[in-house]
Amino acid sequence: MDWLEQSTENCSVQRTLDVIGDKWTIQVIREAFHGVRKFDQMRDHIGVSDSVLSSRLRKLVDEGILETAEYRQAGYRRRKEYRLTASGRDLYTVIIALLSWGDTHRPDPAGPAIEIAHADCGAPIDVEIRCSNGHRLSSPREAVTSTGPGAKPVAAHNE
Repeated sequence: MDWLEQSTENCSVQRTLDVIGDKWTIQVIREAFHGVRKFDQMRDHIGVSDSVLSSRLRKLVDEGILETAEYRQAGYRRRKEYRLTASGRDLYTVIIALLSWGDTHRPDPAGPAIEIAHADCGAPIDVEIRCSNGHRLSSPREAVTSTGPGAKPVAAHNE
């Protein structure tokens, strides 16, 4: 089946974007990777409204990207903090790829705002694509796309 004959109705990229595909959601996930767990800290750090942040956090919890844990500071009511789940931690590659793309294609004249290195050896972290045999791909031209078992023709989308 040719790509344009294939429905995008069940596309994995689209399903992913349905969950994380807006700027505030990606920023919430970025904050969680940096250990920011409290609502007020996230709101103040990324400059988002309470209602938008509440909506994004609720969706990320519902989708299994974040989980909540209650905490209570002395003299205050109980509150929730937000922690990445295993599913959320699997988005690390996505966040690092976005960071790398931004540093390469939208660099700040002063240099990167953040640098990430391997904790054990201190070397900078790179994003790369490899096949299951370990070969590094440097271009999309080195990959072949084929239809998978879930592929549906465009006509099925309109029925």
